Amino acid sequence: MNNAVSYEIKIARQEDLQPIVEIYNASIPARLATADTEPVTVESRQAWFDEHVPERRPLWALWQDGQIAGWASLQTFYGRPAYNGTVELSVYVHNDFQGKGIGSKLVSYAIEQAPALHIHTLLGFVFAHNDPSLSLLRKFGFEDWGHLPRVAILDGVERHLTILGKRLDA
Repeated sequence: MNNAVSYEIKIARQEDLQPIVEIYNASIPARLATADTEPVTVESRQAWFDEHVPERRPLWALWQDGQIAGWASLQTFYGRPAYNGTVELSVYVHNDFQGKGIGSKLVSYAIEQAPALHIHTLLGFVFAHNDPSLSLLRKFGFEDWGHLPRVAILDGVERHLTILGKRLDA
């Protein structure tokens, strides 16, 4: 018997924005993955969604069991032309699918797709207390490139930000 779980990673479509926002909002209470402290709306994320053009800065949805189990995005870093080959990678996984390899599939896919998008450097901006995300990126060869102490305050607690990076031509 084949126990392999099938999944598909596709460019996110407009109708995927609602479940993408739901996955994002579900991450807010844990205070691990985002500096947002209140849920966002689909409307407030529309401009962000529109910035993700497939041929440059894609937003991917991973489909499993008939639903979006997670998503990954590549976002422009710093907004200056000299940085066009560098992007910020964000990965979010539906609570029901956490710990099942969805994050690994998305990070692996982003690394695989990056060269065709003329991307040579991936960055991850991760709270220093977010051990699962730090472990995930380090598993794929991301290295610690920076530490920003006490740059965020979540529920009255000062939090550090770790910057991880991976060069794809190395």
